[in-house]
Amino acid sequence: MTLTAQQLADVRHYMGYSVAGDAASRPWGEPAYSGASGMGMSLEYRLAHLSAEEEARLAGFFLASLAARERDIQDAAATLDTAAAAAWNRNPNEIAERRALFTALRLDLCRFLGFPPGSGLATGNRLVRG
Repeated sequence: MTLTAQQLADVRHYMGYSVAGDAASRPWGEPAYSGASGMGMSLEYRLAHLSAEEEARLAGFFLASLAARERDIQDAAATLDTAAAAAWNRNPNEIAERRALFTALRLDLCRFLGFPPGSGLATGNRLVRG
């Protein structure tokens, strides 16, 4: 089983890395390297060399769950204008709680693959090497 181009793009997105672009723009994209191997392995290399079991976990659990959680956040926007309806009251913290679950799962994906979060997900200071 090989990850599709869409799945590869989704992994970068969920890990907080900016888009990779096409072949012409790729050298200027945000690099994703892991120091876990001691050799600075790229995310692209890591994803191309997963075991079948790791790839199944990545696609079957992480990507499927993250897509569902991201959709849940957007679906919650449908009730933002309703403070109360009959006996139902909107949870004013719903979006924040859903975002926290989504972010926690994104960080779990980063740990699973052995990479730090990208700039779109990282908090605090990061060392960037040029």
